[in-house]
Amino acid sequence: MFSAKVRLGVSAAVVTCALGAAGCESTVNQRGYVAPGNMTKLIRVGVDNKASLQSSLGSPSTLGTFNENTWYYISSRQEDFLFFRPEEVERQIVAVNFGADEKVASVKTYALADGQDVDFSDRETPARGRELTFLQQIFGNVGRGSPIGNMNNPDDDPRERR
Repeated sequence: MFSAKVRLGVSAAVVTCALGAAGCESTVNQRGYVAPGNMTKLIRVGVDNKASLQSSLGSPSTLGTFNENTWYYISSRQEDFLFFRPEEVERQIVAVNFGADEKVASVKTYALADGQDVDFSDRETPARGRELTFLQQIFGNVGRGSPIGNMNNPDDDPRERR
């Protein structure tokens, strides 16, 4: 019914579409600490201390800003699809709090759903003084100050005084 050229053309078009669709797969990127599946079960409250925790889990991603007795293990998974902005699909933050005796006091786990958007203030701190235009900045010092040296007297050249 169809000629061999038509069937070959249709087959080539199907193969081309299939290869094009296969190239549109998203890329998954793992960022931060790669946590084992049972990480919170490995941390024993009241038993583990900083040294034992560091030897079993490794160094934390970050320490608490105001209190170094809180360690954070942060893990994130992002997906990139073509030219779109990467989307974070999974996040796990394990916060380990140490007591005064440097033993684990508590362990808290946070996920992507626990995150909150923070609106930054768009106010600006006023800069005292006057604002200069681009040309004023370039030509503002023309005619001010003294020349580098007296070109009539070569002994007065400041570059030669080293």
